[in-house]
Amino acid sequence: MKSEAVGRPMEILLIEDSVTSARFTMGALRKGEIQHRLTWLRDGEDALEFLHRRGKFVRAPRPDLILLDLGLPKKDGREVLAEIKQDEDLKKIPVVILTASTAAEDVLISERLQVEGYLTKPVDLEKFLWLVKELKGYWLQGVILPELE
Repeated sequence: MKSEAVGRPMEILLIEDSVTSARFTMGALRKGEIQHRLTWLRDGEDALEFLHRRGKFVRAPRPDLILLDLGLPKKDGREVLAEIKQDEDLKKIPVVILTASTAAEDVLISERLQVEGYLTKPVDLEKFLWLVKELKGYWLQGVILPELE
């Protein structure tokens, strides 16, 4: 078990430009009684600055889970995801895509980049909570998630 995980809330980074979608996600996490601390960012550039701990985010916590929308301003979620998965430290963080896109290309890209989940909006509350709880279980055990093939 990861000793640094025991006794502390899960750090979640929500990267979402829609206020409505962000509120839904925050409400779902509260309703699911998932102990967490959430950081909400609204564009891809800020998200990457946060993840790389640059500029105003130099003291940012390392997220245990990233919830990522694909349709972001400044730098879109596909670019953010690609950069996360190319970075040796960041690629270990589980990523769940929360998006309105049902495009087969987006699903394939996400699978190729080994995301832990792909949920389309409007997100099914039960499916979302089940996925986050599963990821939390892996996180608490310090288990590396199996790669999607």
